[in-house]
Amino acid sequence: MATIEECRSALDKLSDNMAGADGDVRSAAALDRSLSCRITDLDITFVGRLKDGRIEVLDTLQGPPPDKAEIRLTMTGDDLVAMVDGELNFAKAWGSGRVKLEAGLRDLLRLRKLL
Repeated sequence: MATIEECRSALDKLSDNMAGADGDVRSAAALDRSLSCRITDLDITFVGRLKDGRIEVLDTLQGPPPDKAEIRLTMTGDDLVAMVDGELNFAKAWGSGRVKLEAGLRDLLRLRKLL
């Protein structure tokens, strides 16, 4: 099972990957939205913002987030690490329910370019 530190490191790596992307991926990541990433097996939630093509983690909370973020991810720590390392295909994991992504329709349409 992935640790809190490994999950945080994976989010940082994802942020770096998005910041270094080009074209459609870069424009899709250029949203300015509140963001939460719930790690179910650790019972923690990283909360922050997706801003200027980067994920800015502002806090790590025990349990579910107190407020509903505009973009919400839910998965296990192992799935987060595997996804960022390229070992887990996001679209397949999302389609099978292993990873949940919730956002408004316009944001989902933009975010699909990242996935």
